[in-house]
Amino acid sequence: MTALPSALEAGDTSPRRIVVVNAGIGTSSSSRRLADRIAQKALDQLTVQRVPATVSVIDLGPLAGEISHAIVSGHPQGELLAAIQTLAAADGAVVATPVYKAGISGLLKSFVDILDNDLLIATPIALAATAGTARHALVIDDQLRPLFAFMRAMPVPTSVFAAPEDWADPTLGRRIDRTAIELATLVASSIRSAITGQGWDRYQHTWGGNARPDRPQEVDFDTDLMRLATGGAAMPGTSTVTGSSAMTDRGAGAA
Repeated sequence: MTALPSALEAGDTSPRRIVVVNAGIGTSSSSRRLADRIAQKALDQLTVQRVPATVSVIDLGPLAGEISHAIVSGHPQGELLAAIQTLAAADGAVVATPVYKAGISGLLKSFVDILDNDLLIATPIALAATAGTARHALVIDDQLRPLFAFMRAMPVPTSVFAAPEDWADPTLGRRIDRTAIELATLVASSIRSAITGQGWDRYQHTWGGNARPDRPQEVDFDTDLMRLATGGAAMPGTSTVTGSSAMTDRGAGAA
């Protein structure tokens, strides 16, 4: 089996950036505690691989007001915008949410709803959730994994769920270790940069968005709209949607 190249083998010694997105709202929430353990283990793994790395934390609780405003206005500002820009620059992420009424945190879903569809392309993500009962264990695979698949991120194979009785169980520690190893390996390989560096122009992007601000904004002239605007004709068998039926929502039409 061929191993992914390490950062040193590739000659890249720049620090890797891991970002924790915590949807827990308590000052010492179990979601934050679980996310911190995963991030620290991933950091330890990167240290073993001699890959410099940093960890930043985005606590969504204090940003709830700004998230609500951005949902309505469509324009994140202030600390929320800074948090989005931090996530956009991440080489990997840990996303942790409490489970309420058989579903992920509405705060987390609202935060993801305001992200540009291309913000997390090829970003390795460790998924974690906490709940008051083990009956919610499937929420990660049922709700979190499809959500980040839509965002074209790269959730690692192992996810971590913790109910109250799990914290004293050694099995939880082993799952955290597995998740951290998977995340650290992908982060060390710079897989996000490798994929977006070669294929960025092959994805749909949000004009003027927060993803990859270092990249120049390019206009795709090979579309029906641009052909019509320049006096040409639409491709045979296609139609142009206009007026109120056009899809304008930020979350519509990711490819």
